[in-house]
Amino acid sequence: MFAILLNIGITIALTYLNNPGSSKASISTQKLSQEGEKPKINEQLENKSTRRSTTAVFSEGRMVIPFQPFTMTFKDIQYFIETPKAMKEQNIMPKKLQLLQNITGALRPGILTALMGVSGAGKTTLMDVLCGRKTSGIIEGEIKIGGYPKVQETFARISGYCEQNDIHSPQITVEESIMYSAWLRLPNEIDPQTKVEFVQLVLETIELDVVKDVLVGVPGINGLSIEQRKRLTIAVELVANPSIIFLDEPTSSLDARAAAIVMRAIKSIVETGRTVVCTIHQPSINIFESFDEVTSNEERRSDNL
Repeated sequence: MFAILLNIGITIALTYLNNPGSSKASISTQKLSQEGEKPKINEQLENKSTRRSTTAVFSEGRMVIPFQPFTMTFKDIQYFIETPKAMKEQNIMPKKLQLLQNITGALRPGILTALMGVSGAGKTTLMDVLCGRKTSGIIEGEIKIGGYPKVQETFARISGYCEQNDIHSPQITVEESIMYSAWLRLPNEIDPQTKVEFVQLVLETIELDVVKDVLVGVPGINGLSIEQRKRLTIAVELVANPSIIFLDEPTSSLDARAAAIVMRAIKSIVETGRTVVCTIHQPSINIFESFDEVTSNEERRSDNL
Protein backbone atom coordinates (compact mmCIF):
# COMPACT_ATOMS: atom_id res chain seq x y z
CA MET A 1 0.00 0.00 0.00
CA PHE A 2 2.82 2.38 0.89
CA ALA A 3 4.58 1.64 -2.41
CA ILE A 4 1.40 2.47 -4.35
CA LEU A 5 0.99 5.82 -2.58
CA LEU A 6 4.67 6.62 -3.16
CA ASN A 7 4.37 5.92 -6.89
CA ILE A 8 1.26 8.10 -7.13
CA GLY A 9 3.06 10.97 -5.35
CA ILE A 10 6.09 10.73 -7.63
CA THR A 11 3.83 10.69 -10.71
CA ILE A 12 1.99 13.83 -9.56
CA ALA A 13 5.26 15.61 -8.76
CA LEU A 14 6.77 14.81 -12.15
CA THR A 15 3.61 15.93 -13.90
CA TYR A 16 3.67 19.30 -12.08
CA LEU A 17 7.38 19.89 -12.68
CA ASN A 18 7.07 19.14 -16.38
CA ASN A 19 4.07 21.48 -16.84
CA PRO A 20 5.06 23.91 -19.63
CA GLY A 21 3.04 26.69 -18.07
CA SER A 22 4.94 26.45 -14.79
CA SER A 23 8.46 25.70 -15.95
CA LYS A 24 11.07 28.49 -15.95
CA ALA A 25 14.25 27.62 -17.79
CA SER A 26 17.55 29.32 -16.90
CA ILE A 27 19.22 30.75 -20.02
CA SER A 28 22.64 32.41 -19.90
CA THR A 29 23.16 35.96 -21.13
CA GLN A 30 25.61 34.65 -23.71
CA LYS A 31 23.00 32.31 -25.17
CA LEU A 32 20.38 35.05 -25.17
CA SER A 33 22.78 37.24 -27.10
CA GLN A 34 23.36 34.47 -29.61
CA GLU A 35 19.63 33.96 -30.09
CA GLY A 36 18.95 37.68 -30.52
CA GLU A 37 17.12 38.07 -27.20
CA LYS A 38 19.51 40.55 -25.59
CA PRO A 39 18.01 43.63 -27.32
CA LYS A 40 14.64 42.70 -25.85
CA ILE A 41 16.11 42.62 -22.35
CA ASN A 42 17.71 46.04 -22.85
CA GLU A 43 14.39 47.36 -24.10
CA GLN A 44 12.64 46.12 -20.95
CA LEU A 45 15.30 47.74 -18.74
CA GLU A 46 14.93 51.03 -20.60
CA ASN A 47 11.17 50.91 -20.14
CA LYS A 48 11.60 50.34 -16.40
CA SER A 49 14.10 53.19 -16.20
CA THR A 50 11.66 55.49 -17.98
CA ARG A 51 8.90 54.61 -15.53
CA ARG A 52 11.19 55.29 -12.57
CA SER A 53 12.21 58.70 -13.88
CA THR A 54 8.67 60.04 -13.44
CA THR A 55 8.55 59.41 -9.70
CA ALA A 56 10.81 59.63 -6.68
CA VAL A 57 13.42 56.87 -6.55
CA PHE A 58 15.80 55.58 -3.90
CA SER A 59 19.58 55.63 -4.18
CA GLU A 60 21.70 53.94 -1.51
CA GLY A 61 18.68 53.92 0.78
CA ARG A 62 18.05 57.67 0.35
CA MET A 63 15.16 59.27 -1.46
CA VAL A 64 16.05 61.48 -4.40
CA ILE A 65 14.03 63.29 -7.04
CA PRO A 66 15.30 62.12 -10.44
CA PHE A 67 16.83 64.53 -12.94
CA GLN A 68 18.14 64.24 -16.48
CA PRO A 69 21.89 64.94 -16.85
CA PHE A 70 22.82 67.14 -19.81
CA THR A 71 26.00 68.12 -21.62
CA MET A 72 26.24 71.79 -22.61
CA THR A 73 28.41 72.72 -25.58
CA PHE A 74 29.17 76.17 -26.95
CA LYS A 75 31.06 77.16 -30.08
CA ASP A 76 32.46 80.49 -31.32
CA ILE A 77 30.56 82.54 -28.73
CA GLN A 78 30.75 86.29 -29.33
CA TYR A 79 29.02 89.03 -27.37
CA PHE A 80 28.64 92.67 -28.38
CA ILE A 81 27.15 95.64 -26.55
CA GLU A 82 26.41 99.18 -27.64
CA THR A 83 29.17 101.69 -26.94
CA PRO A 84 28.19 104.15 -24.18
CA LYS A 85 26.96 107.49 -25.51
CA ALA A 86 29.80 109.45 -23.88
CA MET A 87 32.39 107.34 -25.70
CA LYS A 88 30.54 107.69 -29.00
CA GLU A 89 30.61 111.47 -28.72
CA GLN A 90 34.37 111.43 -28.22
CA ASN A 91 34.85 109.08 -31.21
CA ILE A 92 37.34 107.02 -29.25
CA MET A 93 35.52 103.68 -29.47
CA PRO A 94 33.71 101.73 -32.21
CA LYS A 95 29.91 101.65 -32.34
CA LYS A 96 29.90 98.23 -30.69
CA LEU A 97 32.12 96.80 -27.97
CA GLN A 98 33.01 93.12 -28.22
CA LEU A 99 33.19 91.56 -24.76
CA LEU A 100 33.52 87.90 -25.78
CA GLN A 101 35.41 86.65 -28.80
CA ASN A 102 35.25 83.14 -30.33
CA ILE A 103 34.93 81.10 -27.12
CA THR A 104 34.39 77.35 -27.51
CA GLY A 105 34.00 74.66 -24.86
CA ALA A 106 31.87 71.97 -23.25
CA LEU A 107 30.37 71.38 -19.80
CA ARG A 108 29.74 67.72 -18.95
CA PRO A 109 27.73 65.89 -16.26
CA GLY A 110 29.71 64.79 -13.24
CA ILE A 111 32.57 67.15 -14.15
CA LEU A 112 33.43 70.27 -12.15
CA THR A 113 34.53 72.93 -14.63
CA ALA A 114 36.24 76.21 -13.75
CA LEU A 115 36.11 79.38 -15.84
CA MET A 116 39.37 81.14 -15.00
CA GLY A 117 40.86 84.44 -16.03
CA VAL A 118 42.13 87.77 -14.79
CA SER A 119 39.78 90.55 -13.74
CA GLY A 120 37.88 91.79 -16.78
CA ALA A 121 38.51 88.63 -18.80
CA GLY A 122 34.77 88.06 -19.16
CA LYS A 123 34.27 85.05 -16.88
CA THR A 124 30.94 86.18 -15.45
CA THR A 125 29.90 87.62 -18.81
CA LEU A 126 30.45 84.25 -20.49
CA MET A 127 28.51 82.43 -17.80
CA ASP A 128 25.66 84.94 -18.04
CA VAL A 129 25.54 84.46 -21.81
CA LEU A 130 25.49 80.67 -21.50
CA CYS A 131 22.65 80.61 -18.98
CA GLY A 132 20.61 83.32 -20.72
CA ARG A 133 20.89 86.11 -18.17
CA LYS A 134 22.05 88.63 -20.78
CA THR A 135 18.93 90.26 -22.22
CA SER A 136 20.65 93.11 -24.06
CA GLY A 137 23.40 93.23 -26.63
CA ILE A 138 24.08 90.85 -29.50
CA ILE A 139 25.04 87.21 -28.94
CA GLU A 140 26.54 85.15 -31.75
CA GLY A 141 27.63 81.54 -31.81
CA GLU A 142 26.12 78.15 -31.07
CA ILE A 143 24.89 76.82 -27.72
CA LYS A 144 23.53 73.28 -27.47
CA ILE A 145 22.02 71.28 -24.61
CA GLY A 146 22.22 67.53 -25.02
CA GLY A 147 23.05 68.01 -28.69
CA TYR A 148 20.05 70.24 -29.43
CA PRO A 149 19.94 74.05 -29.79
CA LYS A 150 19.25 75.74 -26.46
CA VAL A 151 15.69 76.95 -25.89
CA GLN A 152 15.77 79.47 -23.05
CA GLU A 153 12.24 78.74 -21.75
CA THR A 154 13.12 75.07 -21.32
CA PHE A 155 16.68 75.69 -20.16
CA ALA A 156 15.51 77.93 -17.32
CA ARG A 157 13.67 74.96 -15.80
CA ILE A 158 16.72 72.67 -15.75
CA SER A 159 19.37 75.15 -14.62
CA GLY A 160 20.31 77.01 -11.45
CA TYR A 161 22.44 80.12 -10.91
CA CYS A 162 24.23 81.09 -7.69
CA GLU A 163 25.15 84.76 -7.66
CA GLN A 164 28.25 86.12 -5.99
CA ASN A 165 26.17 88.20 -3.59
CA ASP A 166 24.20 86.10 -1.09
CA ILE A 167 20.70 87.53 -0.69
CA HIS A 168 18.47 85.83 1.89
CA SER A 169 15.67 86.80 4.24
CA PRO A 170 17.27 87.37 7.68
CA GLN A 171 14.14 86.51 9.69
CA ILE A 172 13.73 82.85 8.68
CA THR A 173 15.79 79.76 9.40
CA VAL A 174 18.09 77.88 7.06
CA GLU A 175 15.59 75.05 6.66
CA GLU A 176 12.74 77.47 5.98
CA SER A 177 14.78 79.21 3.28
CA ILE A 178 15.38 75.94 1.45
CA MET A 179 11.81 74.77 2.04
CA TYR A 180 10.44 77.97 0.52
CA SER A 181 12.56 77.46 -2.60
CA ALA A 182 11.42 73.83 -2.88
CA TRP A 183 7.71 74.68 -2.66
CA LEU A 184 8.12 77.55 -5.10
CA ARG A 185 10.19 75.81 -7.77
CA LEU A 186 9.60 72.06 -7.68
CA PRO A 187 6.80 70.70 -9.91
CA ASN A 188 3.32 70.46 -8.42
CA GLU A 189 3.24 66.74 -9.30
CA ILE A 190 5.71 66.04 -6.49
CA ASP A 191 3.85 65.37 -3.25
CA PRO A 192 4.61 67.44 -0.10
CA GLN A 193 6.20 64.54 1.79
CA THR A 194 8.67 63.94 -1.04
CA LYS A 195 9.56 67.63 -1.06
CA VAL A 196 10.20 67.58 2.70
CA GLU A 197 12.46 64.54 2.39
CA PHE A 198 14.32 66.10 -0.53
CA VAL A 199 14.92 69.26 1.51
CA GLN A 200 16.47 67.14 4.26
CA LEU A 201 18.69 65.41 1.71
CA VAL A 202 19.87 68.77 0.36
CA LEU A 203 20.62 69.97 3.90
CA GLU A 204 22.83 66.94 4.46
CA THR A 205 24.51 67.17 1.05
CA ILE A 206 25.52 70.81 1.62
CA GLU A 207 26.31 70.06 5.30
CA LEU A 208 23.78 72.56 6.65
CA ASP A 209 21.73 70.06 8.65
CA VAL A 210 23.51 71.03 11.89
CA VAL A 211 22.43 74.68 11.52
CA LYS A 212 19.04 74.14 9.89
CA ASP A 213 17.18 75.78 12.81
CA VAL A 214 19.46 78.84 12.95
CA LEU A 215 18.12 82.19 11.72
CA VAL A 216 19.89 83.40 8.58
CA GLY A 217 20.44 86.80 10.18
CA VAL A 218 22.31 89.85 8.89
CA PRO A 219 25.85 89.44 7.49
CA GLY A 220 28.52 90.51 9.96
CA ILE A 221 26.01 91.06 12.78
CA ASN A 222 24.25 87.80 13.67
CA GLY A 223 23.13 84.52 12.21
CA LEU A 224 25.14 82.58 9.66
CA SER A 225 28.79 83.12 8.82
CA ILE A 226 29.81 84.21 5.31
CA GLU A 227 30.78 80.65 4.41
CA GLN A 228 27.46 79.25 5.67
CA ARG A 229 25.57 81.88 3.67
CA LYS A 230 27.47 80.79 0.56
CA ARG A 231 26.41 77.20 1.13
CA LEU A 232 22.82 78.30 1.76
CA THR A 233 22.82 80.06 -1.61
CA ILE A 234 23.95 76.81 -3.23
CA ALA A 235 21.34 74.78 -1.32
CA VAL A 236 18.51 77.11 -2.38
CA GLU A 237 19.41 76.42 -6.02
CA LEU A 238 20.09 72.70 -5.55
CA VAL A 239 16.66 72.06 -4.02
CA ALA A 240 15.12 73.12 -7.35
CA ASN A 241 16.70 69.92 -8.71
CA PRO A 242 18.57 71.47 -11.67
CA SER A 243 20.62 69.47 -14.15
CA ILE A 244 23.12 72.30 -14.68
CA ILE A 245 24.34 74.68 -11.96
CA PHE A 246 26.31 77.90 -12.50
CA LEU A 247 28.23 79.45 -9.60
CA ASP A 248 29.73 82.93 -9.80
CA GLU A 249 32.94 82.98 -7.71
CA PRO A 250 31.63 80.83 -4.83
CA THR A 251 34.87 81.18 -2.85
CA SER A 252 35.24 84.96 -3.04
CA SER A 253 35.75 86.77 0.31
CA LEU A 254 36.47 83.45 2.07
CA ASP A 255 39.58 82.33 3.91
CA ALA A 256 41.30 79.05 3.01
CA ARG A 257 39.33 76.92 5.48
CA ALA A 258 35.94 78.38 4.54
CA ALA A 259 36.71 78.07 0.83
CA ALA A 260 37.61 74.41 1.30
CA ILE A 261 34.27 73.74 3.03
CA VAL A 262 32.34 75.42 0.21
CA MET A 263 34.28 73.46 -2.43
CA ARG A 264 33.58 70.23 -0.56
CA ALA A 265 29.86 70.99 -0.79
CA ILE A 266 30.19 71.74 -4.50
CA LYS A 267 32.04 68.47 -5.09
CA SER A 268 29.18 66.65 -3.36
CA ILE A 269 26.82 68.13 -5.94
CA VAL A 270 29.10 67.05 -8.79
CA GLU A 271 29.07 63.50 -7.44
CA THR A 272 25.30 63.36 -8.00
CA GLY A 273 25.97 63.56 -11.75
CA ARG A 274 25.00 67.17 -12.32
CA THR A 275 26.83 69.58 -14.61
CA VAL A 276 28.55 72.23 -12.47
CA VAL A 277 30.58 75.24 -13.64
CA CYS A 278 32.21 77.95 -11.49
CA THR A 279 33.98 81.19 -12.21
CA ILE A 280 37.11 81.45 -10.10
CA HIS A 281 39.73 84.15 -9.48
CA GLN A 282 43.14 83.47 -7.95
CA PRO A 283 42.40 80.05 -6.42
CA SER A 284 44.75 78.41 -3.96
CA ILE A 285 46.50 75.21 -5.05
CA ASN A 286 44.04 73.10 -3.04
CA ILE A 287 41.03 74.82 -4.60
CA PHE A 288 42.55 74.56 -8.07
CA GLU A 289 43.05 70.81 -7.66
CA SER A 290 39.35 70.41 -6.84
CA PHE A 291 38.39 71.15 -10.45
CA ASP A 292 38.25 68.45 -13.09
CA GLU A 293 38.51 70.79 -16.08
CA VAL A 294 39.61 74.41 -16.49
CA THR A 295 38.66 76.87 -19.24
CA SER A 296 40.81 80.00 -19.37
CA ASN A 297 39.38 83.21 -20.81
CA GLU A 298 42.56 85.27 -20.61
CA GLU A 299 43.72 84.56 -24.14
CA ARG A 300 40.21 85.02 -25.57
CA ARG A 301 39.56 88.54 -24.31
CA SER A 302 38.57 91.11 -26.87
CA ASP A 303 41.00 93.94 -27.47
CA ASN A 304 38.18 96.33 -26.54
CA LEU A 305 38.35 95.30 -22.88
